[in-house]
Amino acid sequence: MTIPVSIPDTARLNAVPAVLMGYQQRWVADDSPLKVIEKSRRTGLTWGEASDNVLTAASSGIAGGQNVYYIAYNQDMTIEYIQACAMWARIFNHAASEIEEGIWDSEDDADKHIKTYTIRFPGSGFRIVALSSRPSNLRGRQGIIVIDEAAFHEKLDELLKAALAMLIWGGKVRVISTHNGQDNPFNELITDIRAGKRKGTVHRVTFKEAVQDGLYRRVCMRLGIEWTAEGQDAWTKSVYEFYGDGATEELDCIPSNSSGAWLSRALIESRMSTDTPVLRWECKDGFEVLSDSVRYTECQDWIELNLKPLLDSLPKECISFNGEDFGRTGDLTVHAPLIQMQNLVRRMPFLIELRNVPFRQQEQVCFYLIDGLPKFRGGAFDARGNGQFMAEVAMQRYGQQRIEQIMPTEGWYREHMPPVKAALEDGTLIDLPKDADVLDDLRIVQMVRGVPRVPETRTTGQDKGKRHGDAAIAIALAYYASREMQGGPIEFMSAGKREAPPTGFAGFGGGRINWGGFNGR
Repeated sequence: MTIPVSIPDTARLNAVPAVLMGYQQRWVADDSPLKVIEKSRRTGLTWGEASDNVLTAASSGIAGGQNVYYIAYNQDMTIEYIQACAMWARIFNHAASEIEEGIWDSEDDADKHIKTYTIRFPGSGFRIVALSSRPSNLRGRQGIIVIDEAAFHEKLDELLKAALAMLIWGGKVRVISTHNGQDNPFNELITDIRAGKRKGTVHRVTFKEAVQDGLYRRVCMRLGIEWTAEGQDAWTKSVYEFYGDGATEELDCIPSNSSGAWLSRALIESRMSTDTPVLRWECKDGFEVLSDSVRYTECQDWIELNLKPLLDSLPKECISFNGEDFGRTGDLTVHAPLIQMQNLVRRMPFLIELRNVPFRQQEQVCFYLIDGLPKFRGGAFDARGNGQFMAEVAMQRYGQQRIEQIMPTEGWYREHMPPVKAALEDGTLIDLPKDADVLDDLRIVQMVRGVPRVPETRTTGQDKGKRHGDAAIAIALAYYASREMQGGPIEFMSAGKREAPPTGFAGFGGGRINWGGFNGR
């Protein structure tokens, strides 16, 4: 059977762009055994995938050639894909058979009548087989599996199980789709990979990102019209207007039905311990105008009474990390230290909450804490707003290798919150304080535009003070540090013994408190 193939004429263009756009190139260049992409509609991912599939099927076995099995959920998609493969074969000048139409030969009687389209490559002996709907049984097949618009397949979880079996013998799985709901197996697969529960890579391209990467320019080239910035803006706006309320999911890669608490109460409480204390210190209004020596002494008394005994009891052979969410007057500052045990489980020995504490005393507490943590490897500090001060002075004291200044964005939450949930689920993050406020902070995390994060709402703690998920953010930052900052310890030498600051001191030395030799601890 011969299916007509249309090849665009670009001979008259003055400047011919790269055949594949940037996001298509990045997708094709990723050779991971399992890769997944959450994408906007009509971004040409299948077209780009077809180019790679032709090169694979046309290559010899020694050069990495394999059979390719493309699985779509309807026949129109299947024909469009096989046409793209035929086009690429001709452009690449690879000898290939005409498109053959056949019937899928499956072990399952329910799939006996699935129509297939096949392109054979005599030089390599491999073929591309495109299926018009999902076969329920892929046993005995070997090669690359491409599952297109995966979120819309029936029983995707079963199809993935069958496809992933091919990885054992060197096969590969490519999963391409727009979203179809938060609870869809496609979204769950992405979440598992981002959480580190499953090996693989995740790509993402929204419609606006595709436009920035040249999608509208490619449309203009195809239609033979001149590109202008105004035309691009108008075209993008018209596409969003066409999708209306569905644009969030169809174009912005945000799965629908994204609401409600992200962490269940049962899960959180299962990882809490009554033995983990919360150290709370609140300063009264006016404390910040007291003399340096008074503020230092009162802070040091609190440290010696509450923090020092806990630091002294920590196991010296373990490595440690810290996460800090900063607040000055409205929100809390929370320090969430983590101790990594020999079995790689991270346990929280205590939590520190500071309310209305002046900047210098926050620095005093921070330095004493980190100086006292055993084999401190790294900390992730909230560097938004006023938090940039504390993050910076901590970096200056302990070095860039051990302090990372984080400004959490939607992308940061998307990538680094799922591992926190996975760690709670598998028991590698334990001993959180059994505390009502900490529980509420973790429970406030919600799916906002498809991303687990703290929403722009505030709660009231047991002390009647305002909270903004502060403990949840600090814990997430601490776990991030424990995953990303596993380098060897760097020795730190204190500048001298602890002494009270001279009266009237009004400056910093070397980016840190310098109170007559006092250096944090």
